[in-house]
Amino acid sequence: MENSNSAKENGVPWALTLGALGVVFGDIGTSPLYAMRECFTHSHGLVISHDNILGILSLIFWSLIIIISIKYLLLVMRADNRGEGGMLALMALATSASRRRPSQIQRSLIFLGLFGTALLYGESVITPAISVLSAVEGLHIVTERFDPYVIPLTMAILVGLFVVQRHGTARIGAMFGPIIAAWFITMGILGFAAAIKNPEVFWAINPAYAGSFLVTHGVESLYTLGGVFLVVTGGEALYTDMGHFGRKPIQLAWFFAALPGLFFNYMGQGALLLQSPEALKNPFFLLAPSWFVIPLVVLATLATVIASQAVITGAFSLTRQAVQLGYLPRLEIRHTSQKEIGQIYVPLANWSLLVMTLWLVLEFKTSSSLAAAYGISVSTAMVITTILILYVTFKVWNWPLITSITAIALFFIADLVFVSANIIKIKDGGWVPLALGIVIFTVMTTWRRGRNILGQRLGEVLIPLDEFLKSIGRHPPPRIPGSAIFMCKNNQRVPPALLHNVRHNKVLHERVILLQVSVEEVPYLEEESRVQLSELENGFQLMTISFGFMEDPDVVAILQAMKGEHRINDLDQVTFFLGRETVFATGQPGMALWRERLFALMSRNARPATNFFNIPTDRVVEIGLQVEI
Repeated sequence: MENSNSAKENGVPWALTLGALGVVFGDIGTSPLYAMRECFTHSHGLVISHDNILGILSLIFWSLIIIISIKYLLLVMRADNRGEGGMLALMALATSASRRRPSQIQRSLIFLGLFGTALLYGESVITPAISVLSAVEGLHIVTERFDPYVIPLTMAILVGLFVVQRHGTARIGAMFGPIIAAWFITMGILGFAAAIKNPEVFWAINPAYAGSFLVTHGVESLYTLGGVFLVVTGGEALYTDMGHFGRKPIQLAWFFAALPGLFFNYMGQGALLLQSPEALKNPFFLLAPSWFVIPLVVLATLATVIASQAVITGAFSLTRQAVQLGYLPRLEIRHTSQKEIGQIYVPLANWSLLVMTLWLVLEFKTSSSLAAAYGISVSTAMVITTILILYVTFKVWNWPLITSITAIALFFIADLVFVSANIIKIKDGGWVPLALGIVIFTVMTTWRRGRNILGQRLGEVLIPLDEFLKSIGRHPPPRIPGSAIFMCKNNQRVPPALLHNVRHNKVLHERVILLQVSVEEVPYLEEESRVQLSELENGFQLMTISFGFMEDPDVVAILQAMKGEHRINDLDQVTFFLGRETVFATGQPGMALWRERLFALMSRNARPATNFFNIPTDRVVEIGLQVEI
């Protein structure tokens, strides 16, 4: 992606900061719609009192400081994988430290990274549902006559949001920054106006209030912490979207816009509850004067749509990374912008998210009920991020082990406390994102394991390449003019397509290229390290084209760009030979029969290699091969 390193370094910082504000902070920026209310609603009768309000405000403030400001903004975002962030990028960075000597630790890191990635899909489902629903519920403040229309209106907005995804977000994306900036300013002003009437709420920045609350309420405070955690959901998005904007613009947007707006709004809601406990039914919208409620509902709806858009886009990006790294089958991925490689659309992910999101709205009906389901997947993912960053500080940054443990201990403890607080919400709906995460994790690990077993089965039946070349030298078949490219997965074995071509057609092209496409565990590769070519005997060449996991594997474009003696002059006439395996589940050792059947199903429905590698279909010969796993 040409994006971006140069754009981030040479672009206007404040323009990038405004863009980051619109894309990155939508999720965490819409939490005030429901977070304060949920701290009391799901706290088993927690009384609205002076000490309780200040204790909760203190917990909210220090959660934002410790989890978001320090952990993510100042520490985790330093762990970029050549400028890219996110769970899979962090997993690749961590495992790269032990690539030379794979170990149980490395396999455990991959396991954690995949499970954390799967859990983030749960957030991608709940965020649009709870955000849009909580915004539309603000109409109740105007009049209760709107109540019957809340769910239909929410569903209509969500359907419209997912439908427009196929057209791309380049045009409306330019509006994200100004709208979210207006959102944070409005939140800050409304909150400050209420807080200044009862300024003692600002004493909540003293952590003693948080400590006193936890000591006083003991184990029961976990119910409140489940609500407090809602203020930091979206923290993973700060890291995931780092590749689009860079570290500095995101940090500027947080400390100069998002954090002040959130701080004053939460303090204002606390002040309002001190003055009017009955405002708990919707403390966010009751901060506004009556004449401003409808404009605020409109602004909140726009903000929640933007927050949902950012999460959906993140799911698309996550899906592409998983496909490129070999943890999902080849899926249809469309580009919606000629300028930005990051603007993509994944139809299967889009419609799956829509179905799940609409089901959540119909099943839970209110944002309060959805809030009970929100948190377990995100908090668990945050624990996994902490474990991975601990390994990175020790193995990649070469910190002393005691320094790494000491630096990460506070974050790990905070994450575990929040996981404990959210576990008790599983029976109230928290099982939904958790179940979704487990399903996606199963799919990813099954695909990866299945590909490994398939490679082993093929290795058992395919001829070693060196033996094949020697036999060609001893019994050379007729050679015809031109070049042929045979795609191969294992460059030590003869591709099935090549073997079948020699056996049945009895001829070879003058120039035979065995082409292997490799995806590295880095987001982007330098052009000089893109292609590796080695000469073999008897007119054969072995070529490896490498891509980063954020790049599109356009094989033809790379071949066209080659220069010098290795350039393929007759590329327009070249025939590509591909093998297409048909997989049958047989229950052989290696994987459970039901997982074999799942892998076979995914293999049959995977996107054709010709489309995935952008190879013209009129120059492709596919040769089928049946494989039992």
